[in-house]
Amino acid sequence: MPIPKIDVSALYSGFDAPVVALDCGQKCAPYNPSGKPFCCDICHAVPAVYEQEWEFLQPRTDLWHVWRGDECGDRTALEVAETPPDEMIFLACLGPNQCQRPFRSLSCRQFPFFPYVTSAWAFLGLAYDWMFEDKCWVISNLAEVTPEYRDAFVRSHDDLFERWPHELDSYEQRALEMREHFAAQKRKIPLLHRDGLFYLIDPFTEQLSRVTVEQFPSFAPYK
Repeated sequence: MPIPKIDVSALYSGFDAPVVALDCGQKCAPYNPSGKPFCCDICHAVPAVYEQEWEFLQPRTDLWHVWRGDECGDRTALEVAETPPDEMIFLACLGPNQCQRPFRSLSCRQFPFFPYVTSAWAFLGLAYDWMFEDKCWVISNLAEVTPEYRDAFVRSHDDLFERWPHELDSYEQRALEMREHFAAQKRKIPLLHRDGLFYLIDPFTEQLSRVTVEQFPSFAPYK
């Protein structure tokens, strides 16, 4: 069965709020040898876009090109990007100094978060990409995430999941990977809940415990 079309332009315009009220790239860039924000450095984060996004972007912007795999020379940090998820393609951009913000991909707008979907396929809110705990300033400063961004994130993904219910499965698997990682470390998962509050998720039981944002951990070098 063909995958339903999504209105990429509407998706982007409805999810355009900044994550925080300041330029967080200036917070992390000094810790990256390249001098770039980690989220804008193809040697650390390879954006995966839906094929329908790529069809939308190609005739409208020169910001993106298909990721070649040789952008970082001999570096091997991008082995994770060898095989894109189904119906997605890996792209590389011109870099932060040439960013065209209206044409940022959905994965750029999400970063450093992803929709947390439980084993019962309930979309609870925002969890972060744990692989960037020591890189992303926002992860150590979750109190700075704006309500406008959280609302736009939830609303946009509600619309996406209504159109593409199969994407719930993809994010449920990602949440499972996160639970396994945090369970091995005997840690609970921070969650920016769709209700506007903050919780910790038990990785073994998925039980939620309400907390204050100040109880979330921070990580070097941002402690």
